[in-house]
Amino acid sequence: MSRAQQPSRRTVLAAAVVAAVASGTMPASAATASAPAGTGTSAAPGRPVDYHAWTSYRDWRGGTAEGVRAVPGRRPGAEIGAAAGRTDYTDPHTGRTATWEYATWTSPVHRLAVPATEVIASWNAHTPEGTWLQVELCGTYSDGTDTPWYVMGRWAAGDQDIKRTSVDDQTDGKSTIWTDTFSIDDASTGLRLASYRLRLTLYRTPGTRLTPTVWRLGAMGSDIPDRFTVPASAPALSRELAVPRYSQEIHKGQYPEYDNGGEAWCSPTSSQMIIEYWGGRLTPEQLSWVDPSYADPQVDHAARYTYDNQYEGCGNWPFNAAYAATFDGIQGVVTRLTSLTDVETLVAAGIPAITSQSFLKTELTGAGYGTSGHLMTVIGFTADGDVIANDPASPSDDAVRRVYLRREFENIWLRTKRYDATGKVRSGTGGVCYLYFPARPTARQRKALAAVGVC
Repeated sequence: MSRAQQPSRRTVLAAAVVAAVASGTMPASAATASAPAGTGTSAAPGRPVDYHAWTSYRDWRGGTAEGVRAVPGRRPGAEIGAAAGRTDYTDPHTGRTATWEYATWTSPVHRLAVPATEVIASWNAHTPEGTWLQVELCGTYSDGTDTPWYVMGRWAAGDQDIKRTSVDDQTDGKSTIWTDTFSIDDASTGLRLASYRLRLTLYRTPGTRLTPTVWRLGAMGSDIPDRFTVPASAPALSRELAVPRYSQEIHKGQYPEYDNGGEAWCSPTSSQMIIEYWGGRLTPEQLSWVDPSYADPQVDHAARYTYDNQYEGCGNWPFNAAYAATFDGIQGVVTRLTSLTDVETLVAAGIPAITSQSFLKTELTGAGYGTSGHLMTVIGFTADGDVIANDPASPSDDAVRRVYLRREFENIWLRTKRYDATGKVRSGTGGVCYLYFPARPTARQRKALAAVGVC
């Protein structure tokens, strides 16, 4: 299975039912659906999830820059223009101290359409050797006080300069960072995060002209009451996408330094499936470090390059989305969807989804296992509306394609509370989803993404 849901990570998030959008037709809110991807617009009206991103040249020219410049073009971005200063960084996982030049960009304040109990940031970037980046979040609570600047991730595409890492022990007594998730400590008090800013710090080797380039920086916030069951959605689509199939189980024992080997690699295995669906390929040179006797070496590669050295796992959600975006022409975001109707909207436009869920063996017919946290790829729906999933927790690549009952799947994915095998109450994922899609989506894909609140 996966370590993507440890007991310390709280996931109390949004799940609701929206109007059906089948076969690429427009959702109820035509204004939101018609907004093009990449404009930085906010969530669809009435949705309990607010995903907001900065992606355009105009976006990058806004905010506050210290040494960061906006770069126009087909894929606008932010990069180091002139370093704002130098700083030393001691890598907590190697003990190595190095000096880096840096520049920063701080977003304008984004006022959440849904005052949030949880926020997850995600980003898409290129970090050549000798560079890395840090993403931070600072917000204002509904009581008018401010959070500190929280580190949401220190990231590089490679692992030769720094060890990719989340940062533990960040709290102010009102909120806490759980690996990759900002969470209000006690939602029952009514306290919420009303707004936030994101700060991007870009680092490079001193005296060089190297620079990271960031194309997308965003965050998803949401707030929904706890629940053990969710309303059922009505089937509206029968379609299956041709997504490659990879098993995590055939990698058991391989590279145990990355979260004990393949048995915990559901997240990178799912990511690799969709990356290849969109045409992402690794070169023989990139895969040369993998034992040539191993099948599907690209899965080993995905595990290594999504690994969070603090979390000690490959299930860091933003790190998976960032990994997907290292492939040419692919974007990745972490958000939450509100029903299987949302997934139908995406699949109708050719976009599969990676979902995160936890369940007992008896709660998902045909799975044959239970899990405290597992990622799988939804690739379509049967004529009866049941879910067609590429489930990496399968004994072989050929066995990866599964059909799961719609009602069971929807509930285990969207609920925020569940019972474990001992009867104790545990958290559910509340509809967590990775969405990977083209850097230049078609008009139909833009409409589908907008319909589920992704700009």
